[in-house]
Amino acid sequence: MDSSQDEATLTREMLGLELYVITSSPARSPETLAVLPEHLDHQVRLENEGILFLAGPLTLDGSDTPLAGMIVIRAHSFDEARAIADRDPFHAKGIRSYTLHRWRVNEGNIRANIRLSDQSVGFA
Repeated sequence: MDSSQDEATLTREMLGLELYVITSSPARSPETLAVLPEHLDHQVRLENEGILFLAGPLTLDGSDTPLAGMIVIRAHSFDEARAIADRDPFHAKGIRSYTLHRWRVNEGNIRANIRLSDQSVGFA
């Protein structure tokens, strides 16, 4: 690549999919378990509506204890993404706070194996 070109020129042919990443913390608190079913129902609703792309806990190397949650959503703006994040029961009830980032996805590879006969999905 020519180092004199700007970023927009260098990435013009790449995907450029804009998603929003919500990092929610702390992952564990005494109130978390009481609200967890409501939070999970909310996540499944977002998934069914086509808003939720990926979500799950974040852990450090050598630990199985989540330190935060990461939720990747589809939205058209920071304002829309913030409104979605604010509706999460953990955030709405003040159990967790969050940070919000726009993520421009340019590179990567997703492989899925979908078996219709047993309704299973696997990722490589």
